[in-house]
Amino acid sequence: MLNTNRPRRSVLYMPGANTRALEKAKSLPADSLILDLEDAVAPDAKVAARANILAALESGFGYREAVVRINSLNTAWGLDDLKTFVNSKADAIVLPKVESAAQVQEVAALLQQLNASANLTIWAMIETPLAIFKLQEIASSHPLLEALVLGTSDLVKDLHARHTPNRVETQTALSLAVLAARAYGLCVLDGVHLSLDDDAGLKQSCIQGRDMGFDGKTLIHPNQIALANEIFGPSAIEISDAQEKIAAYEAAIKAGTGIAVLNGKLIEELHIQDAKRILALAIAMQNNS
Repeated sequence: MLNTNRPRRSVLYMPGANTRALEKAKSLPADSLILDLEDAVAPDAKVAARANILAALESGFGYREAVVRINSLNTAWGLDDLKTFVNSKADAIVLPKVESAAQVQEVAALLQQLNASANLTIWAMIETPLAIFKLQEIASSHPLLEALVLGTSDLVKDLHARHTPNRVETQTALSLAVLAARAYGLCVLDGVHLSLDDDAGLKQSCIQGRDMGFDGKTLIHPNQIALANEIFGPSAIEISDAQEKIAAYEAAIKAGTGIAVLNGKLIEELHIQDAKRILALAIAMQNNS
C-alpha cells in the first residue's frame, strides 16, 4: 500500500553482507533502511547476503521502514532476490538502474505472479542519463511504484562530470526528478553525500535537497542520520506556523469572510494544504520516536 506521507528524512544504505551492520541498524534513528544486495555486495557474497537480509527482516527493525535493493533481473541473482523477498517483512523492493516503464512493470507482474504481499511496493533507482530522459514514463509506470531514489554517484560517473559543492553537475536531473515525483504522487529521495568527514558539505547538500523539494536523503553512514533528520524534518517554528495558518483560515471561513490574513500575509487554500502536510509529517515523526 502506498504511503508517501511517512517520514523518510534519513534513508540509510546497509550492506547485506555485513551482519553486524544489519544488527546495528535496529538501533539507529534512521527513518528508512535500504538493505543492499547490489553495489555494496561482492558477487561471491550475494547469496549469503540474501540470507542475512531475510533473517534480519524476520527479527524486525522496529519502526524503521526496511526496503531491499535487489540486483537487476538481467543478472544471475536478480530473479532469486525477488523471489526471496516477495513474502518477507520487507516494505518495498528497490530496483537498480531503472531506465524504462517496462522494467517496473516487469517486476510488478512478477510480484503478482508470486502472490506477493499486498503491502509490498516498488522503488526505482534513477541513476543514468537515460533514466532522466524517461522520468515521466517511469514515474507513471505502475500503481505499485512508490518512490524515486536518485543515484547521483552513478549519474555523475556516466556524465563524465565532477562532484562539486553546489552540485551544479546534477541540478537539472535533481529538479526533473522532483517534478516527476510530484506530478505522479511519489516520494523522491536525494542522492548520497560521499564525504564522511565533511559535515558542512553534508549540511549544504541536505539544505539544497530540502529546498528543491526532496522528501529525504539517502545516506552511506550512520553519522549522517542526525543531520538529515534535522534538516528534512519540520522545525518547531514550521510546525507552529502551520498550526497558526490553519487556525486563522478556519476562523476566517467560520466568520464568512473567505479571506485569512496572518502576520500581514494572505492565507489561501494552497497554504493550508501545505500546512496540513507539515503537521501530518510531524505527527508521523512523533509516532516513530
